Amino acid sequence: MAAQWSLALRDPATPFVGSAAAPLAAPALTNASSSLARLVAQSLADLSSLRLCERTEADRTFFAAGAPWFLTLFGRDSLIAARLLLPADTEMAIGTLRTLAGRQGTAVDVDRAEQPGKILHEVRAATLDLQQGTVLPPEYYGTVDATPLWVLLLADAVAAGVDPVAEGLMDGLHGALTWLRDHSDPDGDGFAEYYDTSGHGLANQGWKDSGDSIRFADGRVADGPIALVEVQGYCHAAAIAGADLLERFADDPAGAAFWRDWAARLKARFHEQFWVSDAHGRYPALALDRQKNAVTGVASNMGHLLGTGLLDADQEALVVSRLMSPEMFSGYGIRTMSTDNVAYWPTRYHVGSVWTHDTAMIIDGMLRAGFDAPARTLAEGLLRAAEGFDYRLPELFGGQSADEVFPPLPYPASCRPQAWAAASGITVAKALGAL
Repeated sequence: MAAQWSLALRDPATPFVGSAAAPLAAPALTNASSSLARLVAQSLADLSSLRLCERTEADRTFFAAGAPWFLTLFGRDSLIAARLLLPADTEMAIGTLRTLAGRQGTAVDVDRAEQPGKILHEVRAATLDLQQGTVLPPEYYGTVDATPLWVLLLADAVAAGVDPVAEGLMDGLHGALTWLRDHSDPDGDGFAEYYDTSGHGLANQGWKDSGDSIRFADGRVADGPIALVEVQGYCHAAAIAGADLLERFADDPAGAAFWRDWAARLKARFHEQFWVSDAHGRYPALALDRQKNAVTGVASNMGHLLGTGLLDADQEALVVSRLMSPEMFSGYGIRTMSTDNVAYWPTRYHVGSVWTHDTAMIIDGMLRAGFDAPARTLAEGLLRAAEGFDYRLPELFGGQSADEVFPPLPYPASCRPQAWAAASGITVAKALGAL
């Protein structure tokens, strides 16, 4: 007689519980290699294992950011993972949008970085002390990009057939647009930016949230407030998408006209202030710093502008060319920072490593902008990297060239599985023509 055992763990203090939903269904793949099929299968298994939901509302299901370090709700991570997964599944997009709208900011609270309409950064069971003065409250809103990314996920979900009125998501849209209009630009210079006014929050509040990630070409760290390049793209795309949604689902032509004009003005300002040049030509700066100087580091962030409408066709071609240069493309993915940067190191967290989702978002932008050939090249690079990690793409890995190493050098503290890295497998399949 075979022995069996089971272990049930419960912690009533945790804000979320594991989802009891059936595993995510595998999409039908067309002409997929065995390697690609294995990557997609592993990606879906990992994503299924990372699903959490609100304790009392099982339809508010989302992806935890990653295991073991970030097994909770992170607004940005959950949104990006759900957005990358959309070609294969819309239910996780709906659950993610509902979860985050249910916790959308309602007041100005400096300690929590909360503002009306803002989408939160993370939720934990207790205060998190990261040492050296960084102490995050259990519900923390210190992110500059989650709110426009919420709008973009909603727009993509609608394009995939989701009805935002039936799903109860229009109030969340109105709130997100309110934040974009009233709170994204605290100093009135016309750009979305961030600065920790609490004295104990995150110094950097984009996806590259380490303290040393925003650097000039000579390696100097930029001083905040910081206006990140990719966030301007997210905001421009969110304004256009918001206008379309207001027109289509809220019968609000005046609101739609406001947001289209807002986007046009942002685009004009961006072209005046963000473009810089070096020996290789023109490119969008990484950010604007406290003095409104262009932060000249050549970084992967510029790739997130592709497909947002913020660039014209010639400018998108310049960005693609720079990203595919040997200084940026390792052969496995896009480095977070160019090898030309004085501070570059291949295993530096945001200053030389390759982040799986970062490359996947660039692939997605290339596909939206019509750059199918380079998107395929990047997808082939990520697939090759996946083969070196037993088809479980990690959060990040070393930026060494594919001509030098195989498999890619692992990053010691990388999450595996990690939601937006796993969802990148779907983007790879899409770029390779299997979806």
